[in-house]
Amino acid sequence: MDIKDIIKEENLVYKKTDCMTDNVLSYCPGCGHGVIHRLCMEVVDEMDIVADTIGVASVGCSVLAYDFMNIDMTGVPHGRAPAVATGIKRTWPDKFVFTYQGDGDLAAIGTAETIHACNRGENITIIFVNNGIYGMTGGQMAPTTLPGMKSSTTPYGREIALMGNPIKMTELVAELPGTYYVTRQAVHTPALVRKAKKAIRTAFENQKLKKGLSLVEVVSNCNSGWKMTPVQSNQWLEENMLPFYPLGDIKVEGKKVK
Repeated sequence: MDIKDIIKEENLVYKKTDCMTDNVLSYCPGCGHGVIHRLCMEVVDEMDIVADTIGVASVGCSVLAYDFMNIDMTGVPHGRAPAVATGIKRTWPDKFVFTYQGDGDLAAIGTAETIHACNRGENITIIFVNNGIYGMTGGQMAPTTLPGMKSSTTPYGREIALMGNPIKMTELVAELPGTYYVTRQAVHTPALVRKAKKAIRTAFENQKLKKGLSLVEVVSNCNSGWKMTPVQSNQWLEENMLPFYPLGDIKVEGKKVK
């Protein structure tokens, strides 16, 4: 390494982790998935567990994860990620196993798999991206869609009397004895990105210590599904999503904090 390379290395502000492929992200501009992908892979890289990590991506925008995460990945049918992750973890208990799921996947067709994996306390990590809508399939109402929120199947807004209340999956699974660490984060500001990374690192560390199931919800935007610009969607998230889905730890070391 010559002096120019040394100077360049010393002034380096950011470097892409080798755990991300060189594929160009295909998500909509402004989407939080790319940031969340990077955080997961930075944690895997920094913990030096690349060869021992297996990711499980389900259907929806989350299915694209294996195009960008440069680790062992498997794709599974809609909603079945916790069940498949359970099988992988029980087969290779020393591997770090995580699921990467959207809200339509985890909280709708995958409700049973999510609840029972959490209740059993499977020693896996669940990364749960909540943007309050079905993003990939056309912007339909999801279980997490807010009251009054418009979608392609609720053009006049979600009506509670007709469509029921949104499901707060993170609070729900925090009530189950098998969950050890449950938290809700976001990634639309630099400060929140740092907090989200710390939460993901904690979840993986808990798995290393065989503490049981950790779930990290990340409240994100879907500017294409919400029919907004990226800036507008981040503002809408702040004003509408976060009051309903407040950020912070809900359960730490097996004990509820909220």
